[in-house]
Amino acid sequence: MRKRRSLKIGLQSIAEAQQLFGQQDSFLKIIEADRNVHVLLRSDYLEVVGDDQDVEHVGEILNKLLGITRSGASLQLRDVQEAVRKNARPEPAETKLPSTEEERGGALSSLAIHAKQGPIRPRSKNQSLYIEAMRRQDLVFGVGPAGTGKTYLAMAMAASALKSGTVDRIMMTRPAVEAGEKLGFLPGDIQAKIDPYLRPLYDALYDMFTINIISQYIERGVIEIAPLAFMRGRTLNRAFVVLDEAQNATIPQMKMFLTRLGFDSKAVVTGDATQSDLPDGNPSGLMHAVGVLRHIDGIGVVEFSSADVVRHELVQRIVEAYDANSRSYANENP
Repeated sequence: MRKRRSLKIGLQSIAEAQQLFGQQDSFLKIIEADRNVHVLLRSDYLEVVGDDQDVEHVGEILNKLLGITRSGASLQLRDVQEAVRKNARPEPAETKLPSTEEERGGALSSLAIHAKQGPIRPRSKNQSLYIEAMRRQDLVFGVGPAGTGKTYLAMAMAASALKSGTVDRIMMTRPAVEAGEKLGFLPGDIQAKIDPYLRPLYDALYDMFTINIISQYIERGVIEIAPLAFMRGRTLNRAFVVLDEAQNATIPQMKMFLTRLGFDSKAVVTGDATQSDLPDGNPSGLMHAVGVLRHIDGIGVVEFSSADVVRHELVQRIVEAYDANSRSYANENP
């Protein structure tokens, strides 16, 4: 027979309960549905009532979410879904605002820039390691499946560096390789033809800056978005450079890009080795570079997995299903 118990969780204000419960108790319903418990609002605390293990489980979720609200961020649906799914214990750095320079530089602190949804912060251990690597290293490789935040966090770090004056400009680039479709016959000038390749980079920027600010920065050359081929022959000083979809770069293209790095610059290379659109037999420059360079001082490599997916929870299941299918195929065709 299961033991019944109750757990009290202190609140600093009624606003905390309002954030935890969500509009029309939408967040609360998700939390309670995960286990057979009831969460009750008392004068200055929450009371979780139910079976012993279920109460402990939901208490961990609520404390995790309280940590997010107390960091100054606005609680989002994806925060609740992730906490329920992972049942992660709250990290101390997320339960209070950083007060020292050392804490502000720690892997779990928010970035020095706010997106439309609030402060940008890591949502998994590997994302924390990724942010820490970008802070400490001049060249970082972020490798892993779609939805793990590789590009978004790189863009956030670039925006943060620009805002703080660490760099003078942001450079964003991608190999212009079709993902199955042929785009060469699109109408318009060269910019119109390459925009479809670069659109995801613009999408990430729109979460960091207003459209007017982005337009001004692009016009002044503070932000530049261009295909990888346009990087040849350049030296990039005091710049934060992001190479996205790097699995579609050839080995010579990758070497060309990596040797563009100038003084007081940082580069982040992101990609998913399982989604290369290069012609058959043409090896990806991404994994080649990771293998050749991962042990060099000043270079960081962070490898993500399906557990780091922060998009719709269905994306994680899709990634895991494809990974399982690939392993099965490899075993059947050694």
